[in-house]
Amino acid sequence: MPRTSLARLAAVASLALVAGAVPGALPAASGADVTPSPGAAGVGDSYFPQDGNGGYDVARYVINDRYRFATKTLTGSTRVEATATQALSRFNLDLVLTPTAVTVNGVAASFTHGSHELVVTPRTPIADGAAFTVTVHYRGRPAAIKYGGEKPFFDDGTEMLAINEPHIGPWWFAVNDHPSDRAAYDVTMTVPQGKQVISNGRQVEQRRLHDGLSTWHWAIPQHIAPYQAFVVAGPYRLERGTSHGIPYLNAVSRQLPRNVQDSALTALRKSSAIVAWEASQYGHYPYGVTGGVVTAIDTGFALECASRPVYSWWGSARQQVGVEVHELAHQWFGDDVSVAKWRNIWLNEGFATYVEWAYAEAHGGPSAESTLKNYYATWPRGDSFWDLTISNPGPHHLFAYPVYARGAMTLQALRHKIGKAKFATLLQQWVKTRAGKPSASYQFERLAEQVSGQDLDAFFRAWIKTTGRPAKTAANGLD
Repeated sequence: MPRTSLARLAAVASLALVAGAVPGALPAASGADVTPSPGAAGVGDSYFPQDGNGGYDVARYVINDRYRFATKTLTGSTRVEATATQALSRFNLDLVLTPTAVTVNGVAASFTHGSHELVVTPRTPIADGAAFTVTVHYRGRPAAIKYGGEKPFFDDGTEMLAINEPHIGPWWFAVNDHPSDRAAYDVTMTVPQGKQVISNGRQVEQRRLHDGLSTWHWAIPQHIAPYQAFVVAGPYRLERGTSHGIPYLNAVSRQLPRNVQDSALTALRKSSAIVAWEASQYGHYPYGVTGGVVTAIDTGFALECASRPVYSWWGSARQQVGVEVHELAHQWFGDDVSVAKWRNIWLNEGFATYVEWAYAEAHGGPSAESTLKNYYATWPRGDSFWDLTISNPGPHHLFAYPVYARGAMTLQALRHKIGKAKFATLLQQWVKTRAGKPSASYQFERLAEQVSGQDLDAFFRAWIKTTGRPAKTAANGLD
């Protein structure tokens, strides 16, 4: 569709004001060059065709939810602040809860809803380039909702966790659910008194209400991907402070035995030092606050929620440090620099795993090069470890072990091939040039060639674009 000229948009805006029309709406007779059409029902990611939506870009979500533990029911509203990227006759949001009302720019809108797609038709079409707001009211029992084979919302009757990957947003707010549409988040959650609520960023406010409830308000101004936004509620032991110049909040579930709570807090206190070291290697820490949450619910994973990862309790002291290093590394690799499409997941998981190796090397552990050699020797040619194409693992293998391990091996082999100094520059430049942007593997490959001055097509083809064990050659960084 042809894009409206600035002069045309100015005229449209002027006519709308004169007529008293809804801000951002098109006048009744607007001409063929601004003919509105529906936004796409998916963002175009082949792994998850229903994820995300076309026709607009979200700037901020203002979420106001209430969670009732007795019934495991969530009610609330989301105000989506967005800009149209085309003239819109209607548009979609992703939501698995049941919508009860929708307004666009304060005017009631018609809507339909299936199991995932909320289709909104505003009373007046939205002009290309116009800022607009959508407010969606909803309710449901998110822990009971299954969609696409997933039930990502956790509730054990005492704690609830809205954390998961690749999907969680539609279970607790109305969202354009794809990492390519990053936004700021303002989260208010009301729960029974005695429960604490933790989310991304900084706590803005806590208010005790008259009816035995309390409201917690959190906000993160940096734009993050939807799955990186989280909220948890339960009986948490909170610890706040500043370390290495970084404010932190640590939260540990009071459902855990007291000695485990103490151990978890001791582990979480290392977060600021880990962040400070990673910042010295990869560039400025993007979020300004840090810390972590340890839950008593056994999710089976930790997640790199922006500014404050969430962990299930995990094993030995050595494992604790490794998991923290990994999840905090994601604050750069995955959170600040996010994936353009889910097939690029090695840019998240391979990089964070490599940072584990680099951290160990810098803190008295084995060198990353020796770790690479040990891994290479562990899986001989023909082993199923080499059966996955790392740059395109498929939707059912996003978090398969080879994505992590072979992704890290690729980076250490590249470090060996181009030299430590150029590799350090490469990672710093990757963060600097791609910060706040959805990114793809080919962009990293091009930057690697620019920084190194080498043709790396064959190298990346051997490591991430084909199956099979790379040959033990200098060209593959394995001499």
